[in-house]
Amino acid sequence: MHLLKIDKDNYIGQADPFILKANGRYYIYTTGHDGIYAYQSDSLLEGWEYYGRVMTVPDHEAFWAPSVIELDGKYYMYNSIEIYNDTPDKGGHRGAMFVSEADNPLGPFTNTTQLLHPFSIDSHVVKTESGLFIFYSTNSFEGDRIGTYIAVDRLLDPYHAEGKPVTVIKPTLDEDIYRRDRYKKGQHWHTIEGAFYFKEGDWQYLMYSGNCFEQPTYYVGYARAKTDVTDLTKIKFEKYPDDNTYHPVLSANEFEEGTGHHSMIKEDGQWYAIYHARDYNDGLDASAFDARNARICKLNVKDGIITAERYKDKI
Repeated sequence: MHLLKIDKDNYIGQADPFILKANGRYYIYTTGHDGIYAYQSDSLLEGWEYYGRVMTVPDHEAFWAPSVIELDGKYYMYNSIEIYNDTPDKGGHRGAMFVSEADNPLGPFTNTTQLLHPFSIDSHVVKTESGLFIFYSTNSFEGDRIGTYIAVDRLLDPYHAEGKPVTVIKPTLDEDIYRRDRYKKGQHWHTIEGAFYFKEGDWQYLMYSGNCFEQPTYYVGYARAKTDVTDLTKIKFEKYPDDNTYHPVLSANEFEEGTGHHSMIKEDGQWYAIYHARDYNDGLDASAFDARNARICKLNVKDGIITAERYKDKI
């Protein structure tokens, strides 16, 4: 179900929605061409208001996939920015992870500092008993299934990564193919991105998006580990149900397509996913990033299994 209002005449997009609850209010941050944008509400399920741009850097563009964490009374935003003063990766990708800070959830987020080199996108920063960790996606040009995968690294503080990333989830399926023959004939590019980590009961989960948001097999899946380990660089997450089976939690259905890149929140014992998608024939340009808008659905999580409840006009 749609969560945020859509003004088709002045639409800037609601891609990659990240939800945060702070001081009794709810905030959603979204991707933007010229910065990161925010929405706010006193209620999770209704009353969402557009606030505006909360982070930007002059003379930069393509601000991707924010995540925000509160640490010791400050709010830290992690997102990627397309940059030209650093060496791109082997494929020419220039998106790099940055971090900014603010004294409140609506910013302005400033002191923007580069955290990782290209290519690094789609953060989720998590604090456990073992410290601070960042999940993000980067690229590999080696192996049978080249492409984007998820890694995790320890943060020494909000502005510095340890620099010892560990691979967490790699592409394993044809349904993970982003584009066929991308760099040369027969070499298909795969994508696993949009990491979101959470813990429930004895299980720890890492959810992700696979494929390309323009394709019908774009989806949200997950990996899991039954463990009490709190050092997230040492957990062996395993794709559910296995590496060789396409088993989406979210994918295109009869009323929405392009379902992916979600975040989660737990309210009154119920998990919710906030994700982006498109209505069929919604009047927005389906090939553009700004055609995606924020949706919400229930996620049921029990004993290592995640299932979604999705409805067009209700939660």
